[in-house]
Amino acid sequence: MYQKARLGKTDLYVNRIGLGANAVGGHNLFPNLNEETGKDVVRTALDNGINFIDTAFIYGPERSELLIGEVLKEKGNRQDVVIATKAAHKLVNGEVVMDNSPAFLTESVNSSLQRLQTDYIDLFYIHFPDENTPKDEAVGALKKLKDAGKIRAIGVSNFSIDQLQEANKDGHVDVLQSEYNLFKRDVEQEILPYTEKHQISFVPYFPLAAGLLGGKYNKESKFEDIRAKNPLFQGEAFERNLDKVEQVREIANAKNAEVAHVVLAWYLTRPSIDALIPGAKKPEQVTNNLKTLDVQLTADEIDKIDRIFRS
Repeated sequence: MYQKARLGKTDLYVNRIGLGANAVGGHNLFPNLNEETGKDVVRTALDNGINFIDTAFIYGPERSELLIGEVLKEKGNRQDVVIATKAAHKLVNGEVVMDNSPAFLTESVNSSLQRLQTDYIDLFYIHFPDENTPKDEAVGALKKLKDAGKIRAIGVSNFSIDQLQEANKDGHVDVLQSEYNLFKRDVEQEILPYTEKHQISFVPYFPLAAGLLGGKYNKESKFEDIRAKNPLFQGEAFERNLDKVEQVREIANAKNAEVAHVVLAWYLTRPSIDALIPGAKKPEQVTNNLKTLDVQLTADEIDKIDRIFRS
């Protein structure tokens, strides 16, 4: 299944369902990952029409980029794939700090090029803002790398509206990636109107809210991982959230679809959300994510889902 969309003002066209590759070599994020399975995830994506792969230096660290680079070299179809990666994390005296300085971003792009075994990166993000670097100066460094042909598009991630406006002072930002899902909708207030006005694509991460919007949990579900401290999964709030998910299930059942497919399809109706990057730990999850593109929501269904999560 393939639906093509343009990212912002760029010349990059991607399948509206991409692949978030933080579980490909992301050993610091997920325990007991099998790297060969991770490479199979990437292969499955490429073999099934997904041409938008999202990774980052910090996934591993470095391992995700390295594994994706191996698959790209093996497949030999680099020109058909849109690769996005990110950097900002820097180790200083044993602690990770954010660095958006032009020197660090330039070094990061060059290092990512080596790990990905390519001579250009399609979309390069500043992963997190730092406390010191003027945002337009950081983006200006990426513009120089774009002019040099090392990157094709400029992204920022986890930027507030003020930081985004500063970063985009010269109109060079093409894509913003930040957290957004039906339980966390604060970007709808200022950020989505800004990205729509300025032709900046918005790519949400955590679209299924740590799995809660996937429709797999019930009131007896117990959690011993990071979700155990997530307010969405606590007590009465968890029960209220499950009730909302069950209302989406009614729509999904009528379409012979999964809750996750309906939720992801709803995001694709939002202004400036041109593509999604759901993750996958197994190849079959990649092909399952693509079923989102089979879901067609009516205007009434779009409005109903909106109301469910505003109540």
